[in-house]
Amino acid sequence: MDILLLVKAFILGLVEGATEFLPISSTGHLIIVGDLLHFNDEKGKVFEIVIQLAAIFAVCWEYRRKLIDTALHITNQSKAQQFVLNLFVAFLPAAILGLAFHSAIKHYLFSPITVAFALIVGGFAILYIEKMPLQTPTTNIDDLKPLQALKVGFAQSLALFPGVSRAGATILGGMLFGLNRKTATEFSFFLAIPIMFAATILDVYKSRDILSLDDAGLFATGFVTAFLSALIAIRFLLRFVATHNFKVFAWYRIIFGAIVLLYFW
Repeated sequence: MDILLLVKAFILGLVEGATEFLPISSTGHLIIVGDLLHFNDEKGKVFEIVIQLAAIFAVCWEYRRKLIDTALHITNQSKAQQFVLNLFVAFLPAAILGLAFHSAIKHYLFSPITVAFALIVGGFAILYIEKMPLQTPTTNIDDLKPLQALKVGFAQSLALFPGVSRAGATILGGMLFGLNRKTATEFSFFLAIPIMFAATILDVYKSRDILSLDDAGLFATGFVTAFLSALIAIRFLLRFVATHNFKVFAWYRIIFGAIVLLYFW
């Protein structure tokens, strides 16, 4: 196995795990870093899909008690049923739009320039939303209503545009629709599970001819790195939202996006 490829896999795994659940766009960062590392060919794109799955496993591990409890009581507990219904309702908009426009998005929008624009626009959107006098009465994920979940699902669908940030769209969308910052963040974590599992399965199936056992070490390196760094990022974000707003991420997006525009343009 080429050592340089393993180093690239480690870097990309670190980037994926560190950015997946922050409102700064993991896909955007992977596209940009992959381009800088010259690891943006077809195999590189499949690699990025696989390490995104590692980040989702990190969420499953962090919230394993909630997920196991829901699975055990789905047939006899209204709270568990409501939780699953909310996830399903919120999952639908991005799933339907993603299936309809998946190929076009991959073909036309996956480039550093489009990502840079989305990073900048998203940064200003975060600053604007943070200035709004939001009413956030929903303080527990079990109190979320299906209509709120559906609205958050439509907000999440904005992240089909690379660089918008799925985490940012769902968290800020949740806050706009009545969830407090911590509840919106947790719902974003849970909502990542079905949407990203579905996206990963679809992409891996379409790219199955590219996969090879010879690349097992490469994929394993990125997977483990993404899993561990995602665990750290999840715990960091939960502590962060308890006492901070998202303005620092907004300015990061704007500055980083501007640098990317200058570099690639």
